[in-house]
Amino acid sequence: MNKTRPVISFFILFAVVLSGIAISPPAWAKTEGELAAGMVNPGHEEKPAWFKVSFLDLFEDIDDAAENNKRLMIYYYQDGCPYCKKLLEDNFAQRDIAEKTQKYFDVVAINLWGDKEVTVGDKIYTEKQFAEALKVQYTPTLLFFNEDRKIVFRANGYYPPEKFSALLDYIGKKQETRLSYQDYMVEVDPQPSSGRLHNDINTVASVSDLAASMTKDKYLLVMFEQKQCASCDELHQDILKRKASMDLLSRFNVAVLDMWSNNQITTPDGKKMSIRNWAKKLDIKYAPSLVFFNHKGEEVFRTDAYLKAFHTQSAMDYVSSGAYKTQGNFQRYIDQRADHLREQGAEINLME
Repeated sequence: MNKTRPVISFFILFAVVLSGIAISPPAWAKTEGELAAGMVNPGHEEKPAWFKVSFLDLFEDIDDAAENNKRLMIYYYQDGCPYCKKLLEDNFAQRDIAEKTQKYFDVVAINLWGDKEVTVGDKIYTEKQFAEALKVQYTPTLLFFNEDRKIVFRANGYYPPEKFSALLDYIGKKQETRLSYQDYMVEVDPQPSSGRLHNDINTVASVSDLAASMTKDKYLLVMFEQKQCASCDELHQDILKRKASMDLLSRFNVAVLDMWSNNQITTPDGKKMSIRNWAKKLDIKYAPSLVFFNHKGEEVFRTDAYLKAFHTQSAMDYVSSGAYKTQGNFQRYIDQRADHLREQGAEINLME
């Protein structure tokens, strides 16, 4: 390891963290602390043997990876997380994805609720304190560091295998220096889809003037999507057609936008620009991304990962109920909502 490289300030490291809220927590995942040695939590999943055994000194891990022409990938997880299970079983279990990951990255797993020490320069945090500093509330979240100890990409939530494999190429081959992730995904087009934009659910007064569509009685929900998007198809053809979803959706003014459109739009805060440029300004990296705005045109929450029905519904309920104002941790809100629904006799299936 090269010890002569200057230590970059912890705050500089965080200055480049990409904005966005990571989604996909389980309703019943472990929430605090560690078990005794040799014991595991319910829902514990074994990590691949090729994950790096780390002392959680992140600058050392970044430098070690760089010396082997690799980059560091931090994998934030929690036991009992169904989306973490999908990442391990549906993604890393595929030979080509596993080999590609090992070729380009050293992978270090960090427990969202853990108490192990994480060292970043001259700062020491517990795993959960470090997650709070990075605003990593949910799992899985993947943080990709470059050779200068900066986060160059943050994957909020689960990405299906095709998109995940393309992401590995994008970061592993250092394509972020050539073009944006959004433009790269247009080039590779990894997912088969229906090829249509599901804008038939629009309820805003004007798609081209969202500022004029703001009302005090309803939040604005903007869905950034694209025509080639299998996950968008699933959202509209299945999840949003369920009665619970339809009831929640009725609480919002809804606009479905093509994130690649050059059509001019007035944004909720009154600015005029193309939809494409607005999506880039908001750092929309994933389709579909659901972005929620209050009546002042301020973003209050977003989801930008692959979600099944329960978590999609929970996000809509979190905003429409105003719970986000008093409960800043969506993970804890998810737990509370699931418990409340179970008390009413509802059966919660996280992956339906």
